[in-house]
Amino acid sequence: MADASYTNGPGNTPLAEVKKPKKKKVLLMGKSGSGKSSMRSIIFSNYIARDTRRLGATIDIDLSHVKFLGNLTLNLWDCGGQEAFMENYLSQQRVHVFSNVGVLIYVFDIESRDIDRDLATYVSIISALLQFSPGAKIYVLIHKMDLVVPAHRESVYDDRVRVVRQRTAEYANSIGYLHQQHPDAADDPTSPSTATPAGGFDITPFATSIWDQSLYKAWASIIHDLVPNLATIEHNLANLGVAIEAEELLLFERTSFLAVSSWTSEEGQRNPTEDRLERMSNIMKHFKQTISRFTGTPRNAEQFVRMEHKAGTRFNLFILKFTTNTYLMVILPPGEARFNAAMLNCQIAIEHFKFLDGPATMSSQGGGGTA
Repeated sequence: MADASYTNGPGNTPLAEVKKPKKKKVLLMGKSGSGKSSMRSIIFSNYIARDTRRLGATIDIDLSHVKFLGNLTLNLWDCGGQEAFMENYLSQQRVHVFSNVGVLIYVFDIESRDIDRDLATYVSIISALLQFSPGAKIYVLIHKMDLVVPAHRESVYDDRVRVVRQRTAEYANSIGYLHQQHPDAADDPTSPSTATPAGGFDITPFATSIWDQSLYKAWASIIHDLVPNLATIEHNLANLGVAIEAEELLLFERTSFLAVSSWTSEEGQRNPTEDRLERMSNIMKHFKQTISRFTGTPRNAEQFVRMEHKAGTRFNLFILKFTTNTYLMVILPPGEARFNAAMLNCQIAIEHFKFLDGPATMSSQGGGGTA
């Protein structure tokens, strides 16, 4: 394998600094029946879409600790959306719920008949979030898009996002959020901060459905922003891709099969399928579920160690268990020698990605330091 540095990218911090586990509080909110628990069960509990029909309504807060890449733990708060619970979150539990939040994921049901009421609740949630966790990132999922006629989906989605952004901006301006964050911006219309949407902070919207890969696109983007040491992962992945002469590398989290990171060569960038990452997440998740069903193994178990596919003169592909918490997908030009060399080199490279397995591994590599 070509000589490559797997320790630090330019300007990156040493790997030893990722020893401490990262805990991120993630709020999953939205009105009752909007599909919050269904999407959480599909992504993190390996449910298939049709199985979510038997899920009941969430009572109060369903708290789960999702271990992700060993070094990152998501404290996922699935908050029941009934009005009584919402009122309780905003009053008696306000400090408890909205303090130390890293990410808010707010789910809008595209089928909802009472949009104004939904938006009023959303603004109340944003108000509490800005009070106790002003640095939290906000993601808005316009959910159940499969129920919209395909020809109208884009326009319906764009319209709903426009309304949500407008309400967010109106609220931010009403409390002077822009002036608080950027005092000079109010007096200087040419300031870059005045161009920031939503009055000084922005929301990141996604159109989602449990019946296609859109759910994986949204959650992969959310997780991508939370992964610590991401620059080092991307640097090492790029070095590996160049060394084995791959067209594309995809790094997946083992249980959820969300794409953590990817690398694409110049040749790979010519691929016209822009949503291939989330498509592969969806395909591989279904593959794992099928294996589980026919072998009787638990859904979260490790169903396979390696899979190969050789498409003649078109391309070669293999997926292998990489580190304890990840799978690596490698897409290569055709050629048996290149394929075998790439697989061997990927197995050798595993040692340079052990930091993905968390503080225990880093401690052993660092000569017995404490985690």
